[in-house]
Amino acid sequence: MIPGIITFRISLWLILTILLVTVAVPAAKAAENIQKGESVQMMEAFDRNSPRVEDANVLSDHKKHVVMFIMGVPLLLLVLITGALGVAMALFGKQVFMMHMIFAGLTVTLALVHLVTGLVWFYPF
Repeated sequence: MIPGIITFRISLWLILTILLVTVAVPAAKAAENIQKGESVQMMEAFDRNSPRVEDANVLSDHKKHVVMFIMGVPLLLLVLITGALGVAMALFGKQVFMMHMIFAGLTVTLALVHLVTGLVWFYPF
């Protein structure tokens, strides 16, 4: 009984660590790039001779789309993992209810973040 619990906890921590690395590393790089891009846009906005003020919004929208994509990939993976755990539990009788609920919670949380970010950035189209 105890080795099964230890294996379950190790696999849960391994999955959560992989998920954290999958989400955190690209998000940190994207945030750094956006921050650098915004400082460049600020400098261009204050430069009256700059012809690229209109282009700054296009670059900003592109970066926003990249961030939304970076959030969307782990969201899709979470949906697939949650579904696979649900199928394993329902059809094959596996005891993975807690993992299923953890991944369902992570999926809903990331889906809400994705929704709010999309509405704030792209609502007026």
